Amino acid sequence: MLSSVRLQRFRSYRDESFEFNSGVNIIVGPNASGKTNLLESIFVASTGGSYRVKDAELVAFGAPWSRIDAVGTDFTRVVKLLVQDNGTVKREFVINDQKFSRLSLQKTIPVVLFEPNHLLLLHGKPDLRRDYLDNLLEQTTPGYSKARRDYRRILMQRNALLKRGQAAQGQLFAWNIRLCEAGAVIAQHRHTLVAEINNKIGDLYRNLAPFKAVDLQIMYTSDFDIGQYSSSMLHTLEARQAVDIERGFTTVGPHREDIRITLDNRYATEVASRGETRTVLLGLKIIELQLLEETRGSKPILLLDDVFSELDGKRRKSLTEVISGYQTFITTTDADVVVQHFMNNCHIIPLG
Repeated sequence: MLSSVRLQRFRSYRDESFEFNSGVNIIVGPNASGKTNLLESIFVASTGGSYRVKDAELVAFGAPWSRIDAVGTDFTRVVKLLVQDNGTVKREFVINDQKFSRLSLQKTIPVVLFEPNHLLLLHGKPDLRRDYLDNLLEQTTPGYSKARRDYRRILMQRNALLKRGQAAQGQLFAWNIRLCEAGAVIAQHRHTLVAEINNKIGDLYRNLAPFKAVDLQIMYTSDFDIGQYSSSMLHTLEARQAVDIERGFTTVGPHREDIRITLDNRYATEVASRGETRTVLLGLKIIELQLLEETRGSKPILLLDDVFSELDGKRRKSLTEVISGYQTFITTTDADVVVQHFMNNCHIIPLG
């Protein structure tokens, strides 16, 4: 459990401290009062990085450094962000008096985040859904963060060669092989995760919305058979090489793939109502909590950034029941909307 944080030169905070309880912590204040910044500091302290911006933007404007001190029931964590002469930011972590330059999966605290951009998950661009899978895999699968970085680096190298046109043709084959090998790792993990989510989401959806019987299915869509992904992708890259050179970027691979969500065999993007969309998202967040608890062996922290008011009464009640066993942080501009659901166990943090 996270007991307190002290923020120094972090975002809009000069030097402030906050204490938390083990249940629901409601961060309330007007817009621009620092609610999301406080939530973000918990995410940074837990995972080592922000879900919103690059490290340089976490340091207060004009400040040479930023620091988060987080204290839990059985740990202390310090995150230092040091601005270098060239403008880059160096990270330093101190966990229980031990120093680290990077946090491995085992050294992070599991966190589930639900924020306004997630409401676009069904109807937004495919990169939102890819990021959803990849961010969850980074928290649950050792080595996935490195695999993700490797694929991105190789993809950038291949795209740089493509922009050189016909002159680079002789160098592409070696990068094609590396890209396909790295891509197969990404696609296999995503495919396995989506299959696991699909096994859970149907029953969960029916529990969240018992008043409307719907067959919900989630599938990972790819141009390649998952069992022969690398070889199939390589064949396609070679066949499409002229097209890729003409366009200047790689047109196939995990960076172009997507999730298909259907309701009664119809695309959710076409038929899902506002309520159905929020029920799907709520179900996905509950599955995140379950998967993280199963794979990490401890209860994750739940961060709800200004989304509680987006849910109707029935879905708020469902969410309230689920999070009763988790330390939760909820930001809101209207405490009355939230507090009534947690009268017996909540801590109010007023800002602004």
